[in-house]
Amino acid sequence: MKLFSLFLLLFSSFFYRYLPPRTLHSKRMEKENSSLVTEFILIGLTDLPELQLPLLFLFLGIYLVTVVGNLSMVTLIGQSSHLHNPMYYFLCNLSFIDLCQSTVIIPKMLMNFSSEKSIISYPECMTQFYIFAFLTISECHMLAAMAYDRYVAICNPLLYNVLMSNQLCSWLVVGVYALGLVEATAHTGCLLRVFFCEENAINHYFCDLLPLLKLSCSSTYVNEVMALSLSAFNILFPILTIICSYIFIIASILKIQSTEGRSKAFSTCSSHIAAVGVFFGSLAFMYLQPSSVSSMDQGKVSSVFYTIIVPMLNPLIYSLRNKDVKIALRKVIERTL
Repeated sequence: MKLFSLFLLLFSSFFYRYLPPRTLHSKRMEKENSSLVTEFILIGLTDLPELQLPLLFLFLGIYLVTVVGNLSMVTLIGQSSHLHNPMYYFLCNLSFIDLCQSTVIIPKMLMNFSSEKSIISYPECMTQFYIFAFLTISECHMLAAMAYDRYVAICNPLLYNVLMSNQLCSWLVVGVYALGLVEATAHTGCLLRVFFCEENAINHYFCDLLPLLKLSCSSTYVNEVMALSLSAFNILFPILTIICSYIFIIASILKIQSTEGRSKAFSTCSSHIAAVGVFFGSLAFMYLQPSSVSSMDQGKVSSVFYTIIVPMLNPLIYSLRNKDVKIALRKVIERTL
């Protein structure tokens, strides 16, 4: 947890140096209003004292499972030569994203459960949001790339090595991260120009965009329009890609003569679709609702799914039911012993 705080402080120095908050009119505003916020209070999931300790152990357990599962996937794919193909290349990147996202959010959340008042400084808050936005946007499009890869593998197996060349896969991953970086920078750049006056209690367990905008004492119109537009793109475009891919995949599965083969393929697809559905469904509930009808208390519960639950489940869904991963894991264990 100390490493996490140090990590946030290092990133916050970047923002203060290159993207200084409250520029242009900041000095004048500080003279006019001496109560500009320098730190925030995270209310967390609940303010009931009797729930703090049980939730601490619950989310600590979830975090440990998430770290072990995703770190194992990254290590296993990196060490197993027969897993060096596009499918596992994308899966390795997904595990890396999930591991980083959990580490950005959960350690601070655990500290909140063990302290009376959870305080996060302004630069730490902006840094946490920036990294979270980058990773979440990247995950949305990484899932779309994985669905396209599965479509090519199942529907065009003879052309798979041609259509999913190493160069194309590398460009897809670079494009996913670049998109996440550009959009996260745009969101954070606009957020750094929003003023926070007296109110500093964030009704959330981490620094998310919408709870922060609700505390603003300046206009947030540009931020809200950008949030709605980019959220619609980052949620709807991958969903359409995934739906189209799985329609073709299911059509191909129906052509399989073996009942056992069909059943196994449907079982795998259903688990993938369920994970994707929970991820994008909870994201849509949080970011595609009008601000006038959205509830932060409901949003907190929804955000638990895409920030905490899905990163824990992804390694289990995409790996433990996979024969190649089981073989690779057995070989690594035998080599270790």
